[in-house]
Amino acid sequence: MDSADDAREGSGTGASAVAELQALAMQLRRMNGEINRLVHAFAHTQGLHATDVQALAAILDADVPMTPGRLRDHLGLTSGAVTACLDRLERVGHIRRSRDSADRRVVHLHYEPTAKAAARSFFMPLAEAASGARSSSDPEELAATLRFLARMNAELARMQAPQR
Repeated sequence: MDSADDAREGSGTGASAVAELQALAMQLRRMNGEINRLVHAFAHTQGLHATDVQALAAILDADVPMTPGRLRDHLGLTSGAVTACLDRLERVGHIRRSRDSADRRVVHLHYEPTAKAAARSFFMPLAEAASGARSSSDPEELAATLRFLARMNAELARMQAPQR
């Protein structure tokens, strides 16, 4: 097995594996920076904070209805900060809160369809960029990329945020 095979298997310790990891980190930072630029612009146009947009993404992407407690854990914020965030989002019409029918103490957070449409419209250039990158990738490359990103997100989700 050569160093390229080692790097693909995740066991490489040679210079090429280090260089690949550095190149990957740089590309991830660049992509994160570009997405953050769009997020900040969207937040500005909506009169929101960037954290509010992170909250909207968490509500949108949740597998089960999001609750304020789960959102607090996801964002690493205090209860008061989450309440202020949700108040802002509700005030400008991005979300609504509803009580669980089985347990009235539980609050579910819902992304309003009209606000979702506004976000979809604003982030259309991001979707078009993703579509352009996808169209120049073969199916195996795309499948490998999706598997990698899923594993990367799982690893990041396991990380503990520093205690405040």
